[in-house]
Amino acid sequence: MENRIPENRKKYLDSLFEAFSLIAEGTYVFLCDMQYDYSRWSKSAVNFFQLPSEYMYGAGTLFLECIHPEDRKGYAESLEEIFSGRKGCHDIQYRAGRIGGDYVTCTCRGLVIKDEYEQPTYFAGIIRNHGLLGDVDSLTGLRNQYSFFEDLSGHIERKEKVCVSMLGIGKFTEINEIYGYHFGNQVIQKFGRYLLSFVGSRGNVYRLDGVKFAIISNTSSSLEAKSLYEKVRTHLRKGVPVADKRPILELNCGMLLLDDFDVGDQTIYACLNFAYGESKIRRHGDLVEFFNDLNEENKLRIEKLHAIKASIKQDYNGFFLLYQPVVNASTERIVGAEALLRWKNDEYGLVPPDHFIPVLERDPQFPELGRWILTKALTDSKGLLDKHPDFTINVNLSYTQLEKPDFVESVISVLTETGFPADHLCLEITERCRLLDMGLLKTIVEKLRARGVRFALDDFGTGFSSVDVVKELPFDTIKIDRCFVINIEDDEKERAIVDHFASIAAAYDAKVCVEGIESPVMRDILQKYKVHSFQGYYYSKPVDFCTLEELMDGKDNDE
Repeated sequence: MENRIPENRKKYLDSLFEAFSLIAEGTYVFLCDMQYDYSRWSKSAVNFFQLPSEYMYGAGTLFLECIHPEDRKGYAESLEEIFSGRKGCHDIQYRAGRIGGDYVTCTCRGLVIKDEYEQPTYFAGIIRNHGLLGDVDSLTGLRNQYSFFEDLSGHIERKEKVCVSMLGIGKFTEINEIYGYHFGNQVIQKFGRYLLSFVGSRGNVYRLDGVKFAIISNTSSSLEAKSLYEKVRTHLRKGVPVADKRPILELNCGMLLLDDFDVGDQTIYACLNFAYGESKIRRHGDLVEFFNDLNEENKLRIEKLHAIKASIKQDYNGFFLLYQPVVNASTERIVGAEALLRWKNDEYGLVPPDHFIPVLERDPQFPELGRWILTKALTDSKGLLDKHPDFTINVNLSYTQLEKPDFVESVISVLTETGFPADHLCLEITERCRLLDMGLLKTIVEKLRARGVRFALDDFGTGFSSVDVVKELPFDTIKIDRCFVINIEDDEKERAIVDHFASIAAAYDAKVCVEGIESPVMRDILQKYKVHSFQGYYYSKPVDFCTLEELMDGKDNDE
């Protein structure tokens, strides 16, 4: 069949092919003589996809067999538009592979070349095999998170002022649940492609993980960044055409202006994650700038955070625990303590926990630190049980710990290693855990409670801590936040609220702990309600473990 194309046209096709190959390094090149549907393909493509030859008649039909079945319709439609003359270019993503083998994501871009009479003559293009590129995201064709960190480090080293943003699609699970995961992947591809075209020469776009993307741009001001973000939001709220659907996309966004300071890429990433979380949780998708600006005070805070994060990899140097006693509401004996994370070093001194814990809790390294906290708290507390058999240690959990698939096994492992009895450990789920899937959270609680571990719901009545959660999860203790009792000496409404909360807890067989006890009058009032334990500065501020032991011995001796 090869003699169907004249030799002079075949030679000309070869010449064009060689020219295109020189400027298309790292991709597969194809060139088709449209009059004869005769093509030449890169030898590397032929070998990878196990095609019949470098030279093929009807290559589009032959290659269709290499396309994933779910992607063939879109590929065939695009090819038909090219050869029918309805379109002059081809830009599509699909999964392809050798028959019977694994599939890789490919981006295919092609262009119709016309002759002097405006007749379609050649169809030329490239196929990019993302499965072979370590710095490219295989789904979207964008540069991946490794490229992001590499580029970010370069800007930091060169002291280049850039705007770094983290964007993500909100409520994406609903799209997957309604339309399926394949459709969801198409949405992610469309979103990534739109960001790439929107950003243009202003910067670079990266896919991080899941539905999160990053942009590093030369935007010079917060106002300009916010204006650009609002344009993106407005466009996507009109709907994104995918197949025959048009889903509306809502976004979340955190942003940071990087301006001549010496911090690491991981610290910047943690800052972005924090700002992104604020956008998602509290600001309904509005852009949130980390610390609002980078004045000298805030630069210092970021530098501190960088040092704190580095401590995790330095055998937790600088981290230590303080313990705030929990007392029995009736006897006022110490029956437990809450372990609280702190950090200090010679350069920065003691850093306030609210300057680093909210950011660190969203950092990928926190589960590692969380295991250290749990191990340290159990090791310290184990020796108390011989003398104080009713003692319980409370340890706070973060969102990033709970979402780890091996979290339950990790807790059991620490209990085994330390020899600490599970029924004297109480894990506190905080307000910041509210984004976790409720089904997963329930599974975690039930598995560990079956082992004897207790659970407390912190900050009851604020945000995440609602009656609905108490109905879903079996808690041993409900902790009432200090904001509900701070004026209880003079405010009858606060007394009614405490009474109401205590009744709810009793209905679900949970005990009540009230935080923020600061005076004997507050104690006297709260002892009238169904409250089982107190915590607050009236009894003790957070103290080191040796002081906790002394306080417990002193309390017992007074008895």
